[in-house]
Amino acid sequence: MLGTSAAVRPLSQADLDDTVALLGRDPCVDVFVGSRVHASGLAPSRLAGELWGYYEENRLLSLCYSGANLVPVAASARAARTFADLAVRRGRRCSSIVGPADAVLSMWDLIRPEWGPAREVRSCQPVMAIDAAPAVPADPLVRAVRPDEVDVLLPAAVAMFTEEVGVSPTGTDGGVYYKARLAELVRAGRAFARFEDGEIVFKAEIGAVTPHACQVQGVWVRPDRRGERLSVGGMAAVVEHALREIAPAVTLYVNDFNTAARGAYRRVGFTEVGRFATIMF
Repeated sequence: MLGTSAAVRPLSQADLDDTVALLGRDPCVDVFVGSRVHASGLAPSRLAGELWGYYEENRLLSLCYSGANLVPVAASARAARTFADLAVRRGRRCSSIVGPADAVLSMWDLIRPEWGPAREVRSCQPVMAIDAAPAVPADPLVRAVRPDEVDVLLPAAVAMFTEEVGVSPTGTDGGVYYKARLAELVRAGRAFARFEDGEIVFKAEIGAVTPHACQVQGVWVRPDRRGERLSVGGMAAVVEHALREIAPAVTLYVNDFNTAARGAYRRVGFTEVGRFATIMF
């Protein structure tokens, strides 16, 4: 139970300034929630979820985004317990819990008896960032994907998602929503690929964007071309473009067991700035 000095409530547009200030404390870690807040201004119709604020002595100390994902921000042990209790009372509406590892794993310890076993728990995912020119040359063949190339990008994106998450993103609608989201990124100039003979051999997208940082997602190399360091030059190209056109820092998070990817990102110049965990349902 909350003490008399602590409270949790949904945030509204009236809380925008305090919310932005809190997100600014660790902008390379809290990119996803920051992007939601930046894009929506906390207007309910554009937030695509709900943002909970945890207060002590009337000061906003922690956040938790509740939508397709459940994402804590700057959550102390006490805030994590509070968010977990609220999530249990609301019932599971998300496909994953993802964010800073300590908070996510603390929340999961409390939520697990009510929500049942997870499909997978990834307890250690380094968060990496870069805010300077890449340490290696960019691949000159990596470029932005054009709107008329979405149908070429889609199979690579589905393959990456299925390999990474363990389920297909096509879902019950045959992939209509997933393709629409991919097309949105392409139109925004945030999908990149290296094409050879009309096929994609490397690709990555920039998903979340704030004024302070952006987050790379969906990094993929065609299986028969792995080991050629396409991801090194490819990521250098993505970083160069992102730093020039999108945000002053580029971030991503990666599974700790993916030693090849972590090595590639380090060669590009990424350094570790935090640890995430993901609970997948």
